[in-house]
Amino acid sequence: MTARPISILVVDDDFELRGLLQRFLGEHGFHVRTADGGAAMDQAMRRDPPDLLVLDLMMPGEDGLAICRRLRAEGETLPIVMLTAKGDPVDRIIGLEMGADDYLAKPFTPRELVARIAAVMRRLGPDRAMLRDEALSIGPFRIDFAAHSVSRDGQPLVLSSREFALLGALARSPGRPLTRAQLIERAMGRDAEVTDRAIDVQIGRLRKALGDDPQAPRHIRTVWGVGYVLAAGDEG
Repeated sequence: MTARPISILVVDDDFELRGLLQRFLGEHGFHVRTADGGAAMDQAMRRDPPDLLVLDLMMPGEDGLAICRRLRAEGETLPIVMLTAKGDPVDRIIGLEMGADDYLAKPFTPRELVARIAAVMRRLGPDRAMLRDEALSIGPFRIDFAAHSVSRDGQPLVLSSREFALLGALARSPGRPLTRAQLIERAMGRDAEVTDRAIDVQIGRLRKALGDDPQAPRHIRTVWGVGYVLAAGDEG
């Protein structure tokens, strides 16, 4: 049986770039649709939800950050790769804070985007090493890797794909501190271009999603000079 191609929705107000990415990504085996803004994106997602969203940051009206924030607030967890023309790392950090899974600064080559998409999908795919464990229960949390879901005391939680990947990396080493470099490699891949600051931002988002107290976290703790650790005991 032939696997269904990964479905990608490209949201960008640049007509020529949409066409270029649709052709190039299509040639690389993806099923690609495009939208010129948030309203068209919403219609396309209602008709046929994509597997991944490529989202431009700078668009008239509802920009990429606002769209990303809205989708995450609505509980949408599909992976998002943000495109930005800005070179300031702060803009990239804000994108990650809003829930983007990865970012790519313009100008870029389409091949770079293919690599980023592949890296994000590898983190979600059934071939990930963490999926060898069907589910883990740690403290009040149950992490179901096959279903890509997390619950706390039986209540489902909403996590982005990157937050889930980070939690999975921590959960496979409960009680053992992991460095930021280890988290990047285990959750995002050895070749991921992710800064330590971006990991700190994502850990902050993950703590919030898990209901952890950011001032005195009980579940994901900071180990100064090392990194982060997921508490192994039932401390919910």
